[in-house]
Amino acid sequence: MVNQTYTADVLVVGGGTGGTAAAIQAARRGAKTILVSEFSWLGGMLTSAGVSAPDGNELEAFQTGLWGVFLQELRQRQPSGLDNSWVSFFSYDPRIGAEIFADWVQELPNLHWISGQVPIEVFRQGDSITGVRFADFAVTAKIILDGTELGDLLALGEIPYRWGWELQSEWGEPSAPVSFNSLTERYPVQAPTYVVIMQDFGELMSTTGAAAAPEIPPAPNYDPSQFTGAWDGYGAETFLNYGRFPGGRFMINWPICGNDYGEGVGRLIESDVTRGEFIQESRWHSQNFAHFIQNQLGRRYGLAKKVFPHTPTAFALHPYYRESRRLVGLTTVREQDILPVAGGRVASIFNDASVCVNEASLIGEAIAVGNYANDHHYPGVQFPLQPKSIRWGGRWTGTPFTIPYSCLIPATTDGFLVCEKNISVSHIANGATRLQPVVMAIGQAAGMAAAICVDLNCQPRDLPVKTLQTALLKDNRSKAAIIPLFNLPPNHSDWLHWQLYYLNNPQAYPASGDCPCQSWNEYPDSAFDKALIWESNCFKGIFYRLDRQEYRFTVTAPAAYQGQNWQLVTLRSHIDEQLRAYPHEQLVTLWGRHNHFGNWLLVEHLNGG
Repeated sequence: MVNQTYTADVLVVGGGTGGTAAAIQAARRGAKTILVSEFSWLGGMLTSAGVSAPDGNELEAFQTGLWGVFLQELRQRQPSGLDNSWVSFFSYDPRIGAEIFADWVQELPNLHWISGQVPIEVFRQGDSITGVRFADFAVTAKIILDGTELGDLLALGEIPYRWGWELQSEWGEPSAPVSFNSLTERYPVQAPTYVVIMQDFGELMSTTGAAAAPEIPPAPNYDPSQFTGAWDGYGAETFLNYGRFPGGRFMINWPICGNDYGEGVGRLIESDVTRGEFIQESRWHSQNFAHFIQNQLGRRYGLAKKVFPHTPTAFALHPYYRESRRLVGLTTVREQDILPVAGGRVASIFNDASVCVNEASLIGEAIAVGNYANDHHYPGVQFPLQPKSIRWGGRWTGTPFTIPYSCLIPATTDGFLVCEKNISVSHIANGATRLQPVVMAIGQAAGMAAAICVDLNCQPRDLPVKTLQTALLKDNRSKAAIIPLFNLPPNHSDWLHWQLYYLNNPQAYPASGDCPCQSWNEYPDSAFDKALIWESNCFKGIFYRLDRQEYRFTVTAPAAYQGQNWQLVTLRSHIDEQLRAYPHEQLVTLWGRHNHFGNWLLVEHLNGG
């Protein structure tokens, strides 16, 4: 029974990565916003799902918008730094991430957050969504956003959506299957992972005299053969350091004979009961993997304590969902849209809009940037995909691509936007669009769009995309790049000029991903640059060029590291230029941060001799 009805300009349902970003951005833009979340933590993948070693948008030029500000906050609140794992350049205690989002929400008087609630019914008037009912209250709003982990409003509102695979005949995607087969039947969507946090109790045992970490009991259906060989080819220590974060803790989110779980994954959208069964099984599967790890590596390792705000505290609040229901939108992002152009390092700017038809031929409709490789998870299966990785900064990264505004808009429904993994995207392309930073950018764009629609009293499909793009680029708290340019960091004086230029002239976008602005080798007036160098350490040594984008460094000073050999990597474009030009076997002085677990030096500043 509905006891109360709230009204708002914007309603965001779901407190995941995209939903949280959308609600914050809509409220900062001035809209009266209500955010309703299932869990007591906001941030989804980045926090409550435990994926606190996120992938993608790691290059300095792509650290913009709310994602960039989130990284800055993490650096300030985690004094030990973010260089703790080898799978990501940013690993952190998920409790800190949750604190950041909670603080951002609480500082906004026009943002009302209600937790512990899930949608039960969606209200419609003709082709428009007008409200959502929860257990004992309802909310009506001018614009409603689906930020749920599995696209629940799509189903409740009878908004057309996709679930599962599309064949190659649908859109001509090169990696799509020609016909349905045993793989597509067994795994209609990518496998989720129930993240568990483990703890190295070694130091604690040595100081307290405790004999061992508490035993991790096996859960139902324990079968050690499922996990045999999980870290073969890596070694146990390297395996554990994959997702390490401070305090001797390890994020266990391991795809190789690990805790990805996809058995009967279709149950997630069949009913509340079957969804609950799948979630329970996936958590048991992760408990069994943790039990296996402890049995194999010893009672030095156990479940971490007091991480997540429920019992047991080592397990995330919900699974890490890699795929959900996917909207049938005005435009669908396909595999071709995320792959590099011929002979280039970037995908083309998305310019195939059926929305804002008066502008589409003149400007691109990009509203967010992603760059991660296309990454699919099917336990026990190697699924080949078209490559979209490049060498840059001494390491592998992904081809950058853009997300179009029209993939957030339903083909036939008004008053509604999506802002999570539920955008209009193919099953194949979802492997790149699902990553945490790009979903955060999608959420920011959706929240901005919703607030502007309220201001202009228009439907999302009628919002001029240029208005949205300009608002994102000029946001006074978290300006967001929407054109990927490797050599244009957000603090560059010409940043806005080149962003707007390529939006207005998408046909001029360079296949190299580098704009023709003057090389910016130094940032003499940049507080951002000075802070990075200040946080870094100085090292001297010999520079070795092993390949065009592979560098090694033998340390000569300081003495504590003398003789060690490290990989040199960078996230900064001007450092990438310097490394590409630096002479082989020459003495070099570097400022950077050493990541012991990745055995690399993240270079922030470079001098010769």
